[in-house]
Amino acid sequence: MPSYTVTVATGSQWFAGTDDYVYLSLEGTAGCSERHLLDKPFYNDFERGAVDSYDVTVEEDLGEIQLIKIEKRKYWYQDDWYLKYVTVKTPVGDYLEFPCYRWITDEKEIVLRDGRAKLPRDDKTQILKQHRRKELETRQKTYRWKEWHPGFPLSIDAHSHSDLPRDIQFDNEKGVDFILKYSKAMENLYVNRFMHMFQSSWSDFADFERIFVRISNTISEYVMQHWKEDFMFGYQFLNGCNPVLIRRCTEIPKKLPVTTDMVECSLERNLTLEEEVKQGNIFIVDYELLDGVDANKTDPCTIQYLAAPICLLYKNLENKIVPIAIQLGQKPGPDNPIFLPSDATYDWLLAKIWVRSSDFHIHQTVTHLLRTHLVSEVFSIAMFRQLPAVHPLFKLLVPHMRFTIAINTKAREQLICECGLFDKANATGGGGHVQMVQKAMKDLTYSSLCFPEEIKAKGMDSKEDIPYYYYRDDGIKVWEAIKSFAEDVIHIYYESDEVVCEDVELQAFVKDIYVYGMRGVKASGFPEMIRTREKLAEYLTVVIFTTSAQHAAVNFGQYDWCSWIPNAPSTMRRPPPTEKGTTTIEQIVESLPDRGRSCWHLGAVWALSQFQDNELFLGMYPDEHFVEKPVKEAMAKFRKNLDEIVNAITERNKNKKLPYYYLSPDRIPNSVAV
Repeated sequence: MPSYTVTVATGSQWFAGTDDYVYLSLEGTAGCSERHLLDKPFYNDFERGAVDSYDVTVEEDLGEIQLIKIEKRKYWYQDDWYLKYVTVKTPVGDYLEFPCYRWITDEKEIVLRDGRAKLPRDDKTQILKQHRRKELETRQKTYRWKEWHPGFPLSIDAHSHSDLPRDIQFDNEKGVDFILKYSKAMENLYVNRFMHMFQSSWSDFADFERIFVRISNTISEYVMQHWKEDFMFGYQFLNGCNPVLIRRCTEIPKKLPVTTDMVECSLERNLTLEEEVKQGNIFIVDYELLDGVDANKTDPCTIQYLAAPICLLYKNLENKIVPIAIQLGQKPGPDNPIFLPSDATYDWLLAKIWVRSSDFHIHQTVTHLLRTHLVSEVFSIAMFRQLPAVHPLFKLLVPHMRFTIAINTKAREQLICECGLFDKANATGGGGHVQMVQKAMKDLTYSSLCFPEEIKAKGMDSKEDIPYYYYRDDGIKVWEAIKSFAEDVIHIYYESDEVVCEDVELQAFVKDIYVYGMRGVKASGFPEMIRTREKLAEYLTVVIFTTSAQHAAVNFGQYDWCSWIPNAPSTMRRPPPTEKGTTTIEQIVESLPDRGRSCWHLGAVWALSQFQDNELFLGMYPDEHFVEKPVKEAMAKFRKNLDEIVNAITERNKNKKLPYYYLSPDRIPNSVAV
C-alpha cells in the first residue's frame, strides 16, 4: 500500500505546542485518504519548536496531492497550536511543502495548499478554485472594516487586542501593554519619583538633567549640549525624527511678511531675500495644520497651548540649514511678531522652542500615526481580505504586516483613546490629535507615499544643493532596493501587463485600499485599478517601504531627538509670546512641560524607540511562504543589495558626531510593530 511521510513543524514562540489530538487527511487528484491520527507511542508530539515525522499509509495511490486537512480535537483543555508547515514525501519520492504559519485554535481545522504561489488564472480544477474562494469568504467575515473616527482611514473592527483573530495577535500581550511599558521605561530611566508631580515646574534648563539619562557619545547627549544652536535647530529638519516637512521656498508667502532688511544679517551672499529665494537657498516649514486645533483641556489645573508657526530657513555658505525668521501664528499682525536671530537671546530661543513643540505634534500625529501606522493597517486589512495565502502577493506582503493591526488596536485601546496615555502629557491630547488627522487626510496622497516623488515635489532632491540630507540619500537607496525586489517577484508570476489586469484578487486588494483606506477620495491619487507590471512594482514598493523603512525613519529616533525635553516639548503651559523684548529664562521654564508631564513624555519616547523582542529586519524572511527557487534567488539578491547599503551607511557614519542610521536596513524592522 502507498505510504506517505508527513513532517510537521511546530512554532518556537511561547505556548506554540499542543497536547491536543491532531488528525491529517490528504486530498489528491485520484482520491482522498481517511483521517489519520498523528501520534507516536510514548512520545510527546507537537512540542514547542519540534519537527515531528509520521508515516501515513493509504489504501491506494491518491494521485497528485492538492490539499491537506489538519484537524485539532481537544485532549484536556483548550490548547492553541502554532503550525509552521507540513511537508509530504510521496511514494515516488517527491517532496511537497505546505506552509501554514498560523494558529489553530479550539477544535478547528485548516485546509492547506502546497507552497507554490498561484494566481487565480492558474487554478484549473474546481476543488482549488473552491478552496481559494472559501478562504477569502472566511477572511472577509473575520477582518471587517470599521470607522474609528469620522474622516479617518478605516481600521479593524475590534474593541481590544483580545478581540483580534489569533493569527495577528502579539505572541505576548504584556510586551505591548503601553501602561506597563511606559511605567517600566520610567523605572529604567529612574524618573518614576517625578511622574506624579504635575503642575510642578523645573527650576531651570539644568534641572531637566535630573531626568535625563546621560549616555556618552550618543545623539541624545549631543542634542542636550547643542540644542540652543541654530545649526542644531536646522539640522533636525533634515535628519531628525521628522525630516519630512522641510521644502524649498519658491516664493515668500504673503502671510509671512518678512523683508530683506529683517534678515540681512543672516544672509551671507550679499543678495536680497528675493534673490536668495531664486537661487534656491531659502527653505520653509509651515505648521498651518495646527491652526485652529483645540489644545488639551483634560487637566483643569493646567492650561495648555498650541501654536501654528511658520519657519523660514537659509542654506549658508557652509551648506548648513539655519533658521532666519519665525512667526508663531498664521495671521500677520502687531501681536504676531516675526522673531529673528538678531533679537534678544531668550526671544529667539523661545520662538525656536515653540517651533520644536509644534514639530513634535505634527510628527507624532501626522508623520508617525497617520502616515505609517494607520496607512499600514489599511494595507494589512486589505491584504487579509482580498489575497488568499496561495497568492504570490500575499506571500510577498505578509512579513511586512506582522503585528501591525495588533499594535494599532492596542494603541486605540490604551494610548490614543479618550483618557488614554496620550492625554497625560501632550497638548494635542483630549481630541486635538483627532482633529489633526482629519485635517491631514487631504494631504495623504499616493504620490506623497512614493518616496522619490515626494522628495522631488518638495524641491529637496538635489544632492549638490543639499549635501547633508541623509534621510533622502538613504531612503532613495532603500526604495530602489525594495522596488528591484518587487520587480523580480512580479516578473516571475506576471508574464505581461495583461496578466496584471486579469488578476481579480490583486484588483480587489487595490480597490479595498482606495475605497476603505482612502475613503474613495479621487483627489488622493490612489489607483482604483492597476494595469501594468511597472505600476504594480511601484505600488508594492509604496506598501513595503511605508510599513518598513518610512516607519523606521520616523519612529526609532524619538529618544535620540526628543528625550531632552526643551528640544521637543510635548506641551506648552504659557501662550506664545505676542511681543518682543519681554521673555525671561523663568518664563521659558514655566512654559515648558512640568515634572510629571516631562516624565510621561520621556517614558513614551523611550518605549517607542525600542525594537520588539525577536525583531525581524528588512530582508529577513524566516517564515518560508515562498518555496520556489526563483523567488528565493530574488530574496538573496535583495539581501545582498541591502547589505551593500548597510556597509555604505556604516562607512559614511564613521567619526560623525551625528551619525544617521535610522534607514540602515539592519535597523529597519520588516513591519510596523511598535
